[in-house]
Amino acid sequence: MLTTNSLDRSKRRLGKLVRDDCGLATIELALVTPIFVILLLGAADFGRLMYIWIDVTNAARAGVQYGAQSRATAENNAAMQTAATNDGSIDVTGLTATATQFCSCANGSSSTCLPTDCSGSHIIEYVQVNTSVSVAPMFTYPGLPGTLTLTGQAVMRVEQ
Repeated sequence: MLTTNSLDRSKRRLGKLVRDDCGLATIELALVTPIFVILLLGAADFGRLMYIWIDVTNAARAGVQYGAQSRATAENNAAMQTAATNDGSIDVTGLTATATQFCSCANGSSSTCLPTDCSGSHIIEYVQVNTSVSVAPMFTYPGLPGTLTLTGQAVMRVEQ
């Protein structure tokens, strides 16, 4: 049988445990908060790098779209490079682009883009733009270099 004294002692012990748990939760929060902050900053940095990579890839696509309009634009490497760097210059500084063109025969054989290369089939001309930029992450991470090179590439068939 429980007496009033033993009930009071039980209530006091229960009250002490509740107060101890509140202090424990504060300590746990103090220990875990720095880990959450580091994870949040890492995620933000990763998101920024992905945004820049998408911009670099889109710049390559813009250069290829310019070059694929006709055979005349496909031969103008400087204009394709300019189209790519102009597209990426809004958010990305230091973007470099290189443009090339290459050919193949419709039957699958290789071609040097000369009209006499593909006997019995026609020449298919392609343009390719490669873009790259060096980016420094917001923070240094163990095992990763101080700067990362992000690249983009796009290839498109030239309108004939």
